[in-house]
Parts: sequence; C-alpha cells; structure tokens
Amino acid sequence: MKQIMQYIAQGVVYVGFAWFLASFAAGPDYARIPEGQSLIKFSFAHSAKSKGGCRKLSQDELMELAPNMRKPEVCSRERLPVSVKLSMDGKVLYEDDLQPTGLHSDGPSKTYQRIVIPSGNHTITAYLKDTVREEGFDYISEKQINFLPGQSLAIDFTRSGDGFIFE
Repeated sequence: MKQIMQYIAQGVVYVGFAWFLASFAAGPDYARIPEGQSLIKFSFAHSAKSKGGCRKLSQDELMELAPNMRKPEVCSRERLPVSVKLSMDGKVLYEDDLQPTGLHSDGPSKTYQRIVIPSGNHTITAYLKDTVREEGFDYISEKQINFLPGQSLAIDFTRSGDGFIFE
C-alpha cells in the first residue's frame, strides 16, 4: 500500500512538472516584428581600399632582413574605414563609419542593423564609401518597396553592379 502511494505521489509530481514546462512552451507571446510594422536588416562585411601606399626599401634595410623576407617594397596592410548610410524617404535611419577589424586593421568592416519601420510604400536608399574621397559616396542604390505588415527586407553589399542587394 505504501509503495502504491509513492507511485501516485511520483505521478502527481511528474504531471505537475510537465504542466510547468508546457506553460512555458505556450507563452509568453513573442512577436519578431510589432503588429503593423516591417523590418529592415542591414548587414554586410566589406573590405575597403588599403590605407597607405607602398614604399621602396633601401639596400641597407634589405640587407637587415632575412633572405626569404627581402621584398623590394613594403606595403601597408591597414584598410580605410567604410562609411555607410541608410535612409528611408529622405530620412536617415542609420549612419556610421565602420572601422576595419583585425589585429592590424586589415580585416573587413562589419555591421548588422535591425530597423523596425512602419509598413507601406517607401523609398530605401543605401550609400557606401570605401575610398579616400572627401565628398559623396562610391556606391548608391535606391529602391522603391511596398512593405507589407510583418515583411522583412535584407540589404547586403557586393562590389559588383550597383553594390547593394535588396532581398
């Protein structure tokens, strides 16, 4: 009789624990995008042009190097920062100067931005500068998009074509 009561108590504990876990599976409600809104995911990794030029080594400098390291020119590995801007209907949503990654600042500049916008018809413009130019941008892409509620748009970058890919 004692053993039967133990099995019943154990069953009650198991059912209670299962109910506790099931309550977390059913809630709380989570919405990736608020109702009536849309989402832009602006994400890319891009390596800008090299920051410095090359310089020729003198004969004395070459002789100080090991024979397998004797190259007549030494070039900087450091890259320029990448300037980006994202606007919607002429209003700036995101703007930044992305520094290169890596130990010697020789890696790609990276960003990931998640921007919630109102649904509807919008003009999205993406800008990128990866050179030493003082004014303007090297790549500009513009797209007219009718965002449906809950729709998500990914914007990526590639050097070919206009540069930006809207998917």
